[in-house]
Amino acid sequence: MRNKYENKTGIPTGAFRDAVYALVAQIPEGRVMTYGDIAVLCGLARGAQLVGGIAHYGPLDLPWHRVVNRFGGLASGFLGQFVDNWLGTEGAPGGRAGQKMVLEAEGFEVNEDNTVIDFVERRWLPKT
Repeated sequence: MRNKYENKTGIPTGAFRDAVYALVAQIPEGRVMTYGDIAVLCGLARGAQLVGGIAHYGPLDLPWHRVVNRFGGLASGFLGQFVDNWLGTEGAPGGRAGQKMVLEAEGFEVNEDNTVIDFVERRWLPKT
């Protein structure tokens, strides 16, 4: 069922999407945020899945690799095109393997369960 934050194709639109873009652009190198953190800070407490949809279709120049699930886990839907854009490669894998490549290039350690090892220490929330 579509909600007021999605258009008829199910893609999030409007002010919420723009707020997500602005917040993701601020995530510092070496730090991560969760989908839920971003949703809450953008005004939609239960909007983590919407943030995931926004990430999937969002601009390739934003640091989407710094967005993880609530346990520090990587995204299965991560786009290979993002990896290529961010690392300057061609034909990179998508999914968790691709997100892991970009995070590791930035100095993160990711375990065999595709979770950021020091997630709690690397989790970032902007000062309000």
